[in-house]
Amino acid sequence: MNSIIKLKSRPVGLPKVSDFEFVTEEKPVVGEGEILLKTKYVSVDPYLRGRMRDVKSYIKPFQLNEPIESGIVAEVISSKNTNFKEGDFVNGMLDWKEFQISSGNGLNKVDVNKASLSAYLGIFGLTGLTAYISLDKIADLKVGETLLVSGASGAVGSTVGQIGKIKGCHVVGIAGSDEKLALMKDKFGFDNGINYKTTDDIQKAISNACPNGVDVYYDNVGGEVLDAAMNNINKNGRVINCGAISMYNETELPIGPRYEGILVRKTVLMQGFLVRDHVKEFGPAVQQLAQWVQEGRLTYEETIVEGFENIPQAFIDLFSGKNKGKMVVKVY
Repeated sequence: MNSIIKLKSRPVGLPKVSDFEFVTEEKPVVGEGEILLKTKYVSVDPYLRGRMRDVKSYIKPFQLNEPIESGIVAEVISSKNTNFKEGDFVNGMLDWKEFQISSGNGLNKVDVNKASLSAYLGIFGLTGLTAYISLDKIADLKVGETLLVSGASGAVGSTVGQIGKIKGCHVVGIAGSDEKLALMKDKFGFDNGINYKTTDDIQKAISNACPNGVDVYYDNVGGEVLDAAMNNINKNGRVINCGAISMYNETELPIGPRYEGILVRKTVLMQGFLVRDHVKEFGPAVQQLAQWVQEGRLTYEETIVEGFENIPQAFIDLFSGKNKGKMVVKVY
């Protein structure tokens, strides 16, 4: 039999396990031109929360009573497609199913000898690509500048900070525990860190950690942290809006400070980023990331949860910060 996870109901506020439904069906049989895939690793990502709302966005919403999809690494266990053979490993956007049929469109082969399979969902997947390409396109990092990163111990944030160090920046990260701050400094090489959960004044904490102000702010959380960062931004600063996890589960859109005065007075660039808009640049980006990893200049952290049945809870745990680095679920 084959296990499948579907969206049972659209979450209100923080998602619950009961918003998901586990169903079973017969294992599919491969047809001509098709491949049969066995799921090995599943990526759970904050942006999936937005797809659970029935609203128009840059990517279509999940449909009720249909399988959820995300980045997955799978093994080809049967093939009637000349482009794939049994034993190949592939990654791409696939359904939350233990086994599934694919035509092979949209799938990329991955080499288990070059990196762990889970790494193709993290440092060599959309998270690593997001960090690299967004900095390349928007940040215009210069030696000696101050780069401030929120969600800094996560998959994207930790990679952003390390690239900042490679580029010669002073890098400060914001995270939610002293343990995560230690990880940022000891493993990822950040110069300083701020625990937003223990500081009474995040704006002052940023000012103290960034005595020369903030030249580039990489935003993964939005909300009050973004407000505080904007009040520390320098002339000609750049703000990259990559995510807003602090607001993903809000039932009403909160109203915060208006940034128009800061943007004009300090000629600040604030730009959103979607990695899906830059597919043609994935190849060169992965090559550069791989080179830095091989040289020991770039590393990564993973939180691996085991068991297909634990995918929904692993996703929910993202919103309480239980992950360090990339959160993935190991199925087999």
